[in-house]
Amino acid sequence: MLRRLMMSAALIGMLFATTFATTAAYAEQFVSVGDYEIHYSAVNSSFLTPEVAQANNLQRSATRGLVNVSVRERQDDGSTRPVNASVQGHVSGLTGVQESLSFRTVHDGDATYHLAPFTMREDEGMRFELSVRYDRNAAPETVNFIQRFYIDR
Repeated sequence: MLRRLMMSAALIGMLFATTFATTAAYAEQFVSVGDYEIHYSAVNSSFLTPEVAQANNLQRSATRGLVNVSVRERQDDGSTRPVNASVQGHVSGLTGVQESLSFRTVHDGDATYHLAPFTMREDEGMRFELSVRYDRNAAPETVNFIQRFYIDR
């Protein structure tokens, strides 16, 4: 059981490292707020390997996507550390119909990810509206972005 859990953590770590590396190649998707960075991305769930999907109880599908949010706090030495956060939000297409996002938290070594599946709409700009609370004594930060998906059939 421990070995399976360790393999799961390694696989999901590779997935998100690849996701962030791919994202960084196009444009860094994060918002800076004071000493915090809120990183976000949305990918087609078919991008996940079957092993990662199964180990983390995620559905792989050409029509399902996955939103990933990670909050990091900048340290004095320039490094960052993961921060637990509460993430809520919804996604909508051109029709304005909203789908609530149900986030769950995954801890992987020194990384913390907040993941939520959603239904993709073909060749349609999808608007993500997120509320990220990383400090319980402060108001949540709003993160909005639009992304278009193409479904590979």
